[in-house]
Amino acid sequence: MGIRDYIINNFKGDDYDSLQKAINESIESKDEVTLPGMGVFFEIIWSGADQELKNKMLEIIKTRVSQGEKENG
Repeated sequence: MGIRDYIINNFKGDDYDSLQKAINESIESKDEVTLPGMGVFFEIIWSGADQELKNKMLEIIKTRVSQGEKENG
């Protein structure tokens, strides 16, 4: 079983609140161990998104990456 399958199976039965809590905790912890899981979640979102949503996500990513350390420091 690969990491994608492991992560998906780990959250398969979770409801919206549990998923949101897991995502929030992952972001707040800033623990790099959670990055693969967040990547799998992003892959799921991207694969299911229409072009309008993809463009919006790209806009958010581009803006935040362009801001760089101003947001993180």
